[in-house]
This record gives sequence, structure tokens and C-alpha cells, in this order.
Amino acid sequence: MGPGPIDAYPSVLRALSAPLTGQYDPFMTTTMNETQALYRQVWGTENEATVIVDGTSRAGIEAAMVSLIRPGDRVLVPVFGRFGHLLAEIAERAMAEVHTIHAEWGQVFPVSVVEEAVARVRPTLVAMVQGDTSTTMLQPLDEIGEVCRRYGALFYSDATASLAGNPFEADAWGLDAATAGLQKCLGGPSGAAPLTLSPRAVEVVTARKRVEAGIREEGDPEAADFVRSNYFDLGMILDYWGPRRLNHHTEAASMLYAARECARLVLVEGREAVIARHVRAGEAMLAGVRALGLTTFGDLSHKMTNIVAVYIPEGVPGDAARAAMLEDFGIEIGTSFGPLHGKVWRIGTMGYNAREDAVMVTLAALEAVLRRFGHTDFAPGGGVDAASDIYRGV
Repeated sequence: MGPGPIDAYPSVLRALSAPLTGQYDPFMTTTMNETQALYRQVWGTENEATVIVDGTSRAGIEAAMVSLIRPGDRVLVPVFGRFGHLLAEIAERAMAEVHTIHAEWGQVFPVSVVEEAVARVRPTLVAMVQGDTSTTMLQPLDEIGEVCRRYGALFYSDATASLAGNPFEADAWGLDAATAGLQKCLGGPSGAAPLTLSPRAVEVVTARKRVEAGIREEGDPEAADFVRSNYFDLGMILDYWGPRRLNHHTEAASMLYAARECARLVLVEGREAVIARHVRAGEAMLAGVRALGLTTFGDLSHKMTNIVAVYIPEGVPGDAARAAMLEDFGIEIGTSFGPLHGKVWRIGTMGYNAREDAVMVTLAALEAVLRRFGHTDFAPGGGVDAASDIYRGV
């Protein structure tokens, strides 16, 4: 019940145990096609270039950024938490001219601030986190794509922690690239990174295309400014997932099965229904921790549905309390990074764990631990009662 990874859906675990198949087996290529189609719906896009990058969510981030950034390109990264710093770091490693703007942790950016920076910097790419679990904040993206389009910039978002638990509309919001991971609201294991690219982004990737020696055919392009990473070269990854099925790597079959099942579950339940379930679980957890006398962190009007941060009460040893939650109740909650490390706990309600019984058990355990460490200024059972009221619509 922390900021992720979380417990996977049981059917995702079953999918992981399915027999392996070779990467050119018709079943494998059919599964790849099915997975692409499912994730187009999850992302809210018609992008043909919708694939899975084999690797953790950071693999998807790096594939997008190193493939879209040419050395010397100006990249603007609005930073409002730890993972904005990560995007800036990866852009720097891709040899971009990196420009950052900063919001106080616990806040998000008004569109006007982003637009002023875009107008001033004139970046090739704007890279922005949607939901940053380090601060629990959700950055509104719906107007930023139009700003980027007006100034000729590509727009990329990391939706690792937010996709499927919060609204995301890749086409409607003007995203050129977006990446995620399975281990948050999608309810799977870490190790596969869904990615989607707009036609504009595909043009950039195609212009940098180089097919590696040994599989190159006559007439294949060999761009001078080819992507400097082989594994994360989206030009070759798109050829691997596309009609050519051009060998690039050995597909991680078990992770592909898991990724497909994660997307299938979202669509069977319904995208809006899944988000509503996350909203309800998040509201219940928020009400519960407040009823336990805990003070929340950040601008709650921009909080992610799937995680809440609370200040550790004075006198309560944060790490010892988290250890007690884990050792005595089998429940993991998190702390945070940077300026929030050791000051807040982060409690997640996402994916398979965005359900009533998980919320109630977590609050009951948290109450017991808080009492043990001397934080008692709340009504007995108050956390569970407050969460129950949310679920009963009281």
C-alpha cells in the first residue's frame, strides 16, 4: 500500500505463468498485435506506434527521450518532484540543452507558467511528468499540448504512476509521446513499459533511423544522427513491432502476457469505471488518515487519485512505524525523497489495491501502530469509520 510497486491482479499473475513462445511464433505476433490494440484504448489514442518497451518504466522514458532528442536540442522540463529531475537527467544524458522551471513540492504548474517558459526557451521537446508519486501531485496536461503545438514543440509525458487511475487522453490533449509502467494503477509487475507515439513523433524517430548491421537490407536508411542507444532506439523497436518484424531483441514473453492482461482488465471494467474506483479508494483513504489526526501534504485539489502523503506525527519514529506496519501486519507504506524524506508517509490505493477491504485493513493497522508509538489524539476506529462513510456515501 505504498507508492508502488503494488500487488498485481491475480489474473495478471496467472498470465505470467503461461507457457513461453518464440518471438516469431504466430501466437506471439498475434499477442503483440492484440496488446497494441488494447493499449491504444488505454491511452486514448489512435496512434499506430503504440508498443511495449521491454524494461521497467524508466526504460520507456529513456527510449522516448533518447529517440526524440538530437544532441543540442533544447528541452524544457517543468519540475515539481523527484521524477521531473529524472526527466532532466535523461535529457542531459541525451546531450540536450536542458532548461528547467520549478514548482514548490506539493504544487503543480499553471498553464500560463509553462507557456511563458515555452515562449522563452523555444524547446524542441517539452517533457513533463503527469503524476509524481514523490509529491503525490497530478499535473493537468489538457491545455499544455496546444501550447506546445503553437510553438512547434513536441510534448512528452511520463504517466508511470498515473495511467489508468487518473484521466489520460493522449490524442485529445495533444501528446506526441507518453510512457508508463505496469506496477502502479495498471496492477501488474514492473518490467514492461507501455509507450505511444504520435505521427509527428514517428517522423522524428524515422528521420533518425538506422538498421543495425547483420539485419540491414538494401535500401534501409542509415541516418547520420542516428539514435545513440541500440536497445532504446524506437526506430528499430517500431520495426520489431511492425509488419517487418525486424529482429531487435528477444521479446520478454511473460511480461508481454502480463501487459496484455493489465490492459484487458482496464477495458473489461471500463476506463471510466477504473478511474472512479481509484477516486473512491483515494477519497476513503484521505478521509481515514485525516480521522486518525494526520495532516496531509500538498495541494489536495491537484492530488493524484491513487496516493496520499501525510506528515509523520511529532514524536512518532517514521521508519520504525513503517517497519511495524510491514512486520506486524504485512502492509508496506512508503516515505519519500529529497526535501520530504523522513517527513511524510505515502500511502497508495492503486490497481488491485484500490478496493474497500485493502483501504480498511490498512487504516486499522495504521491506527494500531500510531497508538503504539504514542499518537492517540483521535477517536478509536475513527479512520475505518471515516473511510466507511465514503464508501457508503454518507
